[in-house]
Amino acid sequence: MKVLITGAGGQLGGALQRLAPAHADLNAIDVDDVDLTDAAMLRARLVVEAPEVIINAAAYTAVDKAESDEELARAINADAVAIMVEAMEEQGGKLVHVSTDFVFDGKSPRAYRPDDARAPISAYGRTKAEGEDHLRASDLLVRTAWVYEAGGANFVRTMIRLMNEREELGVVADQIGSPTWASGLAQTIWGLLDKQASGTFHHSDAGAASWYDFAVAIAEEALTLGLIARIPAIKPITTAEYPTPAARPAFSLLDCRATRDLLGDVPAHWRANLREMLRQEAALG
Repeated sequence: MKVLITGAGGQLGGALQRLAPAHADLNAIDVDDVDLTDAAMLRARLVVEAPEVIINAAAYTAVDKAESDEELARAINADAVAIMVEAMEEQGGKLVHVSTDFVFDGKSPRAYRPDDARAPISAYGRTKAEGEDHLRASDLLVRTAWVYEAGGANFVRTMIRLMNEREELGVVADQIGSPTWASGLAQTIWGLLDKQASGTFHHSDAGAASWYDFAVAIAEEALTLGLIARIPAIKPITTAEYPTPAARPAFSLLDCRATRDLLGDVPAHWRANLREMLRQEAALG
């Protein structure tokens, strides 16, 4: 199976490469290899690569910046997806596209199911939803949330840095979701491909947390591993106390039961995966 991964330098792109099955004839590209906003360049590169499967792990993820740069976010999150779909249509291949909990408005009384109506409340969410709309029934859409990985740019590593710099932190406590280890997400994507799955699936780690809960867990686990010298005061604050240009869904748990049923596995709790990621982080020095 000839597989092309976009977003090779990102957290998920790296995990997909590390965890690729032996039967995958793998190539991975990043922004230095092709400009996703250049339609002609992208089309030409896809013709040269001629993959049977594209796993699109590339995205414009600067959520707040997208509010003032929606055109660029759309070019990467939607227009480039359309080009990938066209290429796979012509070549008889499949697109695996990774999307986000931000396509929902956060008002659901329960975890979001794959077929729930979308109602994005930010430019980032809108452009990701537009990207989803380009997919065919034969393609595979995997939504996820709150992704982190050792060595990446993410909430976990930001918290560790701030905990080493400050005596007190305020962290939002009224946004609820589930942290997701990129390595687990990568394993799920490869598993879904092995099952020849198509349609929409969700993946996040088991359990629920606020950003405040997540930060407290990071502090406790990081202290045990020597990544921080002491736990600073961590104060729960409201979204209103920490205003941002982009609105965030207040509740974005994803219902992953269909994914787990198909793969026949049991999801790890987010705290267990956090602990493993921090062990890897400590090993990086």
